Amino acid sequence: MNTHELLPQTELNCPIGMDVLFLGGGCFWCTEAVFLRLNGVVKVVPGYAGGILPNPSYEAICTGTTGHAEVIQVIFDPKLIALQTILTVFWATHDPTTLNRQGADVGPQYRSSIFYTSLAQGDQAKDMKDQLTQAKIYPNPLVTEITPFSNFYPAEQYHHDYYALHGQQPYCQFVVRPKVEKLQQLFAELLKK
Repeated sequence: MNTHELLPQTELNCPIGMDVLFLGGGCFWCTEAVFLRLNGVVKVVPGYAGGILPNPSYEAICTGTTGHAEVIQVIFDPKLIALQTILTVFWATHDPTTLNRQGADVGPQYRSSIFYTSLAQGDQAKDMKDQLTQAKIYPNPLVTEITPFSNFYPAEQYHHDYYALHGQQPYCQFVVRPKVEKLQQLFAELLKK
């Protein structure tokens, strides 16, 4: 392993030439719906990262005792979308200032988190967080946890493509849809055609 990489991308099921990052911005239904729309994002998988329990279930995660965060695995083509752009969208489409919560979703599983897979990713995420803090973009301090990737377990199949399949449900209408609309308003030039 060289000093640039924490884990070889092949061990993360990342195709050659692509990059992978794990992002937690509250409920993964929201973050999945946002990142699936970005040009250059090849694949998004909802799941659980950073905890102590192997192969956790959604029910176990919801207890808040496993240490996992609800995250998405984002596989992207760095020739089409820069890491900085992904991080910009990430911080703009959730509230990175609330500890262990997003809106009405409360618990450590909903924490704002970045699990980086290379030292370069970690450095860039920490630098951007510092810049946002210094620029006082948000009225409160950023609490986004930035840590090395340690584990990832894909969520149960019924969580995948949740917004696309269940967009008319109240949670999707009142929580997910506004985040997708915010993405469309702020980053229209980044969306897939």
